[in-house]
Amino acid sequence: MPATALSIPRPYSEPGTDRAMFWWLVIIAAFVCAMIVVGGATRLTDSGLSITDWRPVTGAIPPLTQEGWERELERYRQIPQYQEINRGMSMSDFQFIYWWEWGHRQLGRTLGLVYFLPFVFFLWTGRAPRRLRPRLWVLFALGGLQGAIGWWMVSSGLTERVDVSQYRLATHLSMAFVILGLTLWTALELRYGQTRLLVRSPLFKWSAVFWAAVLFQIVLGAFVAGLNAGMIYTTWPGFNGQLWPEDYLSGLPLWQALFESRPAVQLQHRWAAYALAAGGVALALLWRRSGDVIMGRFAIVMLAVLFAQIVLGIITLINAAPLGLSLAHQAGAMVLFLVAGAAAWASARAVEQPAGRVAAS
Repeated sequence: MPATALSIPRPYSEPGTDRAMFWWLVIIAAFVCAMIVVGGATRLTDSGLSITDWRPVTGAIPPLTQEGWERELERYRQIPQYQEINRGMSMSDFQFIYWWEWGHRQLGRTLGLVYFLPFVFFLWTGRAPRRLRPRLWVLFALGGLQGAIGWWMVSSGLTERVDVSQYRLATHLSMAFVILGLTLWTALELRYGQTRLLVRSPLFKWSAVFWAAVLFQIVLGAFVAGLNAGMIYTTWPGFNGQLWPEDYLSGLPLWQALFESRPAVQLQHRWAAYALAAGGVALALLWRRSGDVIMGRFAIVMLAVLFAQIVLGIITLINAAPLGLSLAHQAGAMVLFLVAGAAAWASARAVEQPAGRVAAS
């Protein structure tokens, strides 16, 4: 055994824990994951602009008559996406993209209710731990803000563009993962008790850095999706035989090319994946050397998910990002994010034991 080891207490009845609230937040996290996947499908099928207004309440009712469908299609005919790309679209084709966007928005409305109604109950009955109530209110507020960000994103494609802004898409996706991460952390506290946030512990620091790096890579992926950059340079490991795409700048200034050049955003997403892989291996070694059984298991799981995600990303690229593979790659990003977040939470619970006690064990 090493001179120092880490162990994670696993009480089931610490003050401030509540199993019912834990499972409620697990359901919320599942809804958020579903929102991310359906949102990805909405983007990849170019469905996000099919509903050209934002009616948070009355928009829950889709068109029920032929006249209603004609009105919706006529609204869609007024935007650049229809006029420049989908001119002459049939009603059945319009309904296909409409139902994707409507389903995404309806899932968001359902998520709001699934969060709000139990939240009111837990507050009313006093079951919500006092220390977690501000965070639960923050989660509620972030959910409302995410809805507004979603409309802000959609509105960017209704007047001068044929798609949504990649900047706003990245913002929308980032907020979804922030909500997912905060939900995960809070759920684990409700199940096992308060974290200690040992910020001086290298184990926690590097675990948190890796979790943030996973989120950063997801944001880079949002720029790839927003610019359809996964459909160019569909070769690996090089860019059509080159280490660096010759049109990296695409005629743009460097600061602009970083976010608006398709070759640039693809290269950045690729190389960030390599850096994440190297960092993941180093972190897994740190977890294994900690001497803690749970962190050792996280090391194995995290590396398996990380490298599976990288392989899936390569397969998605060389097949020019078809819908099924793209959604699988996005789902893999969620799994990696959740594993990294759970590991960061576990490292924040770690308690350093005296050397003599470890040796005795």
